[in-house]
Order: sequence, then C-alpha cells, then structure tokens
Amino acid sequence: MPSAAKKLVIVHSEEPAPAPPPEAARAEELRLLEALLFAAGQPLDEATLRRRLPDGVDVRDALARLKAEYATRGVNLVRIGKKWTFRTADDLSWLLTKETVETRKLSRAAIETLAIVAYHQPVTRAEIEEIRGVATAAGTLDVLLRTEWIRPRGRRKAPGRPITYGTTEAFLSHFGLEEVGDLPGLEELKGAGLLEGNMPTGFAVPIPSDDSTLREDEDPLEPGDLDLGLAPPPARDDR
Repeated sequence: MPSAAKKLVIVHSEEPAPAPPPEAARAEELRLLEALLFAAGQPLDEATLRRRLPDGVDVRDALARLKAEYATRGVNLVRIGKKWTFRTADDLSWLLTKETVETRKLSRAAIETLAIVAYHQPVTRAEIEEIRGVATAAGTLDVLLRTEWIRPRGRRKAPGRPITYGTTEAFLSHFGLEEVGDLPGLEELKGAGLLEGNMPTGFAVPIPSDDSTLREDEDPLEPGDLDLGLAPPPARDDR
C-alpha cells in the first residue's frame, strides 16, 4: 500500500508580539543619556540633560544607573563639580599617556596660594597674604589663573573692592575630586604627614565650599574687570 501522504501545516498567528519587559523600556533612557554624554564636547549638568530627555525621566536616578553600568568598563561615568562626563578608567590611563610629557612644576608659593584659595574661598589677595604671612607676587596668581585652577568670583564689599577668588571645575578634574568638599580634612592631613602631630590649640582646617553663588559680602564682577577672562587688568591693584 502506498504510504499516506503527510501534510505540513503552518499556522500563522495573528497575535501581536509580546511587549518588551519594563527593563528594556528603562534601558532606552540610559541609551539616550549615554549618547548625549558621549557626543558632548564638555561635561554636562543635570539641567541640560533633563531638557534633552523625554518628560518624566528621573535624570539623577538614570545617571546613577548609568554610572553603575560603566563602573567596570574601560571608560567610567564621573561627576566633576555639578556636571557629568565620561573619562578613561583610572587603571587604564597609562594607555593614553604620551611619550613626551611636559612637566610644569608649581612653586611653593603657588602651591600654598592654591591651597588657601581651595580651603578659604572666596578669598582676596590681601587675605591670602594674611594667611601665608608674606606678600603674594602678582605672578603667583597669574600662574594659577592661566592653569584655570582658580577664577575671579566677584568683588569684596570693602574699601578698594578687592577681587575674590575661588577654584574651578578644571581644579576638581585635575585632582580627581567630585567636589571641593572632598579635600582632606585635619586628620587626613596629619595622617599623610603634611601637618605636625602637635598643632597649636584651636588650630582647625576650614570645611571648603565652592558654591558659585556670590555671598552677602561680594558684588558681581563688572565689564572690564577681567583680562581675556583670566586675570584682573594689570593696571589695577586688587588689594
């Protein structure tokens, strides 16, 4: 007897494909955030990111999740001041090191001045000199201004209206800080051997703050106060 013919039956389902799980929908937020940060030529703050993302996205939460995703990768998501950017992982930085490196060593006066600005900002040149106990050469501030580690903030509401100085995002980036409050405190400085164990009674290291909001004793800078955005005009004395 001839064998019975076998029929192949193909059933076409009209049912729609199942919706992607909630995790996939949330991942789209991370993809958008990732694209914005990679394409940006400079760090972006949360307000800028929020304007570019769909309504209802929790930017702060999305940044935290994206940071966790990149924590073990070749590039990490890092916060610099109040802005976010991608940076090569610290343990891989040697891959991008140039064969020729130009080293510019700061003078002791410049290092001391930078430390005073970081911990005491906003601070004037006269206040820096009072803390150091010696006069500060104009060139010392100029060097720090050109490295873009410090910036003019405003003018003190005092006789002569001296310029006040503070640190910058470039300062945070160079020293690997998220915010100036991450600078070492008294005990950390002692532990690193930068301060003697027996300090004078009442000695304290101030808690630094780089809040860009002008304080009650500061006035805004005026047009013409700055020379190419770096320093006070040479003809003026900011003391």
